[in-house]
Amino acid sequence: MRMHNADETCGIAGAAVVLGDWWNVLVLREIARGHVRFDALAAEIGLSRNVLTERLGRLVAHGVLRRSLYQRRPVRYEYVLTDAGRALLPLLVAMQDWGDRWILGDGSLTATADTDSAEHARVHALTDTRLPEDLQLPGTQGADVPVVSPDAAATVLFTYPGTGVDWNEEIRGVHGCTLENRLFRDAWPAFRRAGVDIRGISTQLPNEQAEFARAEDIPYPLLSDAHHQLDAALRLPTFRGAGRLRHKRLILIIDAERAVRHALFPVDDIPHAVAESLRLAEGCARGA
Repeated sequence: MRMHNADETCGIAGAAVVLGDWWNVLVLREIARGHVRFDALAAEIGLSRNVLTERLGRLVAHGVLRRSLYQRRPVRYEYVLTDAGRALLPLLVAMQDWGDRWILGDGSLTATADTDSAEHARVHALTDTRLPEDLQLPGTQGADVPVVSPDAAATVLFTYPGTGVDWNEEIRGVHGCTLENRLFRDAWPAFRRAGVDIRGISTQLPNEQAEFARAEDIPYPLLSDAHHQLDAALRLPTFRGAGRLRHKRLILIIDAERAVRHALFPVDDIPHAVAESLRLAEGCARGA
């Protein structure tokens, strides 16, 4: 794609040159999801090998991907995001959020979803899929923490819009984050007896989460997806509220092999969802 001379100082035009067309966007989407090898990319996108080779070459040349050798005979590479590539994740998630609301939805702003929505179908399609290896997010102490506990028979991962937020807008499904955390806190001993760990995840910053965790004596990790790594990896539903993209409330039960065993979404009855996640996680742990 050529840039018109009038656009040489325009960042939007420069980004358009890198993204090129929708194939480049889909390649980046799949790599963010953990499909980093050529055959996996070709299968997920349905792109011819020649075209995929050309698109990957462009993205490497633009510095958003780098090749990492994983096999010498024959030579095979994985394609991984560079710092510049990871910086594109919020853009991909914003594109998804816009598409969910204005193309696949009716334009309404909501922190939940209907059972006939594209978001509902996408979340429940996560069942039996595996989370990318080594997916980590910043915890309240600043250090990265694995999204899936390496020591537990199962992990309950719940996403929520945010605690301590002044919701000036009337957004359906946004309230209840403090209640949800308190209910998981109170049920924590039962989860641990079952060999199950918990991760609470929002797009709030680690220092914001740390303040809440101290005030509420939260015993499990709260992780920050402020850079939208998890959003992009799982194509999680989001909404824009109080100045940033935020997770819609959902719960995933993940086994020790990083496979999603159960998905609860939408979460409208929070006490029931917490109790149900304990029941499902206990079953998952027993089957480990």
